[in-house]
Amino acid sequence: MIRRPSRFAPLLAVVQLTVPLGLGGIAAFPVPATAQVAVHDPANYAQNLLQAARALQSVNNQIQSLQNEAQALLNQARDLTALPTSSLAALQSQMDRTRTLMEEAKGLAYNVAEIDQAFATRYGRAALTTGDQALVTRARSRWEDSVAGFQGALQVQAEVVGGLDGAQVEMRRLVEASQGAVGALQASQAGNQLLALQARQLSDLSALLAAQGRAQALEAADRAAVRADARVRFSRFMGAEETPR
Repeated sequence: MIRRPSRFAPLLAVVQLTVPLGLGGIAAFPVPATAQVAVHDPANYAQNLLQAARALQSVNNQIQSLQNEAQALLNQARDLTALPTSSLAALQSQMDRTRTLMEEAKGLAYNVAEIDQAFATRYGRAALTTGDQALVTRARSRWEDSVAGFQGALQVQAEVVGGLDGAQVEMRRLVEASQGAVGALQASQAGNQLLALQARQLSDLSALLAAQGRAQALEAADRAAVRADARVRFSRFMGAEETPR
């Protein structure tokens, strides 16, 4: 019996020839090597992280130091800032006006030599030989001195009272400047000007007391001189002789 060739024989032959070639081709391609895996070292990572944190802290400390130095410079600049206003001119002007009134006082001036001369002539003891007209002239001069003394006291009083409003304004302004001072220099200057204001007020008070005391002293001296002149008249009327002093 003769076997007939299968109709799949040619296909099987092709497959048998192709498969070895395919396997050979596959074997001919290079196979890549296995990739390396990174190894994590926790200790080394922690050390690097600690060094970075220390470096950052050092930078922050330097920045803070620079900020402190800048703030110190700003504070020094504030401490050296001068007070924008000054009351010295106003205080000096008030004191000058009061002094002018004292210097222009009429009658017996504030001068020791002139006072001594006045008491030797107008207020001193008159001689028995002094005529009536001379006694009247002495009395009139003393009266003019007394009137001038009271007038001067009233003028000084008016000047002092007139300066109270200005002193109150200056005091309020200086207190506000002291409270709003931006530095030590401004606060010190405001305090010094407040002391100057107080000194001016004490000066006005001293001038006022001096003017009042002058007027009262002149009035008392005039009364004493009037009694002395009256004794001279009486002694002359009685025919008494002048006794040596």
